[in-house]
Amino acid sequence: MQKLILFSFVFLGLSFISVKDAVAPAKGPLSKKERQNAIKFLKDTESDVLNKIQGLSEAQLTFKPAPDRWSVEECLKHIAVTEQALWQMASGTLKQPANPDKRSEIKMTDDQVIAMIENRTQKKQTMDQFKPENTPYKTMEEALASFKSDRGKLIMYVRSTQEDLRDHVATMPFGMLDCYQLILFIGAHSNRHAQQMAEVMADPGFPKN
Repeated sequence: MQKLILFSFVFLGLSFISVKDAVAPAKGPLSKKERQNAIKFLKDTESDVLNKIQGLSEAQLTFKPAPDRWSVEECLKHIAVTEQALWQMASGTLKQPANPDKRSEIKMTDDQVIAMIENRTQKKQTMDQFKPENTPYKTMEEALASFKSDRGKLIMYVRSTQEDLRDHVATMPFGMLDCYQLILFIGAHSNRHAQQMAEVMADPGFPKN
């Protein structure tokens, strides 16, 4: 768990941003609005990834703008393995007793969490186990199947869960997040690397076909 929490900080390479105190959401199961917002966000960010890779040739999927830059395929492998790790962190927190006393230490709103993670102005390398070459996926198809399966399961979970996601709070290197925010974190992470895919595809050397 500590490694996963450290990973969530390192792979983003983000510095803590100044934010106002978050407004405490209502206790208990998710509200209808919270549920709808999370489902839409997870679906939209999944579609964004899928749209980025749709119709790309092998040459386009594996093109690297520079030796130290990831290809579109490598971005997808990283997204897929991270999807699993972040949910493991959230589900592990949910298995622990609720800790609503920690709510007062959450300093970011849901929107601020998303904005922080999606912001690509600061970039640093991820930990070795989350680098594309070290994931269990041998092909782009394997990574894609994993991503779609895990995202589908997460959407189904958000649609039906009655767990109190707000009163289960995880300690992150940059502050506290509740489990609802960790789910938003997952969607925002895939968006972050969908942006990276777009950067690769905008490179002048990107193959025409």
